[in-house]
Amino acid sequence: MKTTKLLLGFALIATLFTSCYREEVIVHDYNNQPNVTLNQLLNSYDLWYVDINQTLGNGETPFLQIAFTISFRNGVLYANNNLVGFGSQGNGFGIDVGTYDAYNMILDVYHDIDGYETFDVYQIDNNTIELYNPFNDTSYFLNGYQRNTFDYDFVFYNNIHYFLQEYEAWEKTYTSEMGAINEFDNENYLQFLAGGNDSEFRSSQDVNIGNPDNIYWDYTGVYGVGDISNNMYLKTLTLDYDFFDNEYFELSVINDQRIELFHPSSETVYEFTGRGYIQFLRETDASGKRIEGSKQLKKRKQKTPKKDNPRVNTRS
Repeated sequence: MKTTKLLLGFALIATLFTSCYREEVIVHDYNNQPNVTLNQLLNSYDLWYVDINQTLGNGETPFLQIAFTISFRNGVLYANNNLVGFGSQGNGFGIDVGTYDAYNMILDVYHDIDGYETFDVYQIDNNTIELYNPFNDTSYFLNGYQRNTFDYDFVFYNNIHYFLQEYEAWEKTYTSEMGAINEFDNENYLQFLAGGNDSEFRSSQDVNIGNPDNIYWDYTGVYGVGDISNNMYLKTLTLDYDFFDNEYFELSVINDQRIELFHPSSETVYEFTGRGYIQFLRETDASGKRIEGSKQLKKRKQKTPKKDNPRVNTRS
């Protein structure tokens, strides 16, 4: 009986080691020698979501740093850099941002603004690829999706603070008749600043300003956007006014240009309409003017700590 058990034990251990070894060999082969060409791999999904929090390395590749998704279509590179129009712009692909060439697991990108970038491409699993930039020793990880299964709403609401930054200003266009009089009634414009610490806002009591550049900003403070449990479509917005304490709102999106702010303490409902849409390519607004000062470039921030990249640069 003991001999039989011992023999069975050896057989089980041998089987496990054999299985692990075979699985490791398959994965290794799968990662480094895919059975499809790089062009076929890049075209196997409509959208590649840039998982910014998985980035390894201390450098940045500008066009990937601002993109939510990129797409490879017949030599043309598309990107969803904005949340305004997210899911509808370019039939969901976004805008044309450059061209690319793919060969021997090398991807060369010719970006309209940033110029030439090159990457070594590694297939991590059946819908994840790594783009390693040997010139800044940084890897971006992209997850593949088809347009009809991609959750545009989740990405939009999970990054809604970037949406607030995509207009030069938000103009108050509606105040409900119901609600107690309060200090915020006097604020008519809001601006959410990109760049820096990504948490500054400005407000103004100006009235009927046609050009956002002409708004006089009375106050600059910090703001925060938070989640509400069990409701992806409703957020909190806190504006820190030193002189009359914080203003707290429930934030909901009416459409790509209008938001609703419910002020619980006064039970007042406000609507703000976006003025001066900024289409992000890299450093210019929709008119081609360079974004400077208060209009710094919006880019996605990595929430996880930056880590050194273990990837070996084979091109150095």
